[in-house]
Amino acid sequence: MHSMPTAEIIFNYFPDLSDHQKNQFNQLFDLYSEWNSKINVISRKDIENLYVNHVLHSLGIAKVISFKKGASVLDVGTGGGFPGIPLAILFPDTQFHLVDSIGKKITVVNEVATGIGLKNLTSEQIRAEQVKGKYDFIVSRAVTRLKEFYGWIHQKVKSESVHTMDNGILYLKGGDLNEELAELKRLHQVFELSDYFKEEFFETKKVVFVPI
Repeated sequence: MHSMPTAEIIFNYFPDLSDHQKNQFNQLFDLYSEWNSKINVISRKDIENLYVNHVLHSLGIAKVISFKKGASVLDVGTGGGFPGIPLAILFPDTQFHLVDSIGKKITVVNEVATGIGLKNLTSEQIRAEQVKGKYDFIVSRAVTRLKEFYGWIHQKVKSESVHTMDNGILYLKGGDLNEELAELKRLHQVFELSDYFKEEFFETKKVVFVPI
């Protein structure tokens, strides 16, 4: 008998969640299961691992920084809403704008966000380069090489920083990044997610911070 995946693992790593936040995280599995069967945003075999490989992975960014009330965060190439939706649940006073060039993916984002009652999230089908406005941080989960990503978005970051870290990019990436970071030729900091999460999935996963 297969037990239903639950969000308990999230609650272990983030013990200060409100009942409302816990409820929102708990609802994600059913919503993503339902929408993923119509519009594939997560590989079919991976949906069982939603809470570790997608939700907790997204929240790796929250182990590196706590977004402040009133801050604005852009999630580029969000796919089905990662890392933006888990981060928006965790930081209800921060504004998140999720973009993807593929409309069907934004449909899933909207349906999930509506399903759990997220009020601090907007989404748009648009290419990264065409996004208007400026943000405190830009988050993403490995949509392309960092040098190319930097080129798309470096003009979309607010000049004045209000967090302990300078404004910039927080990028979720896995594997050996030496070559990619050398190619970037910019100041950066790498955080190993294995320092925060004990699951095997995180052994090679990182958050790369690039101040802008």
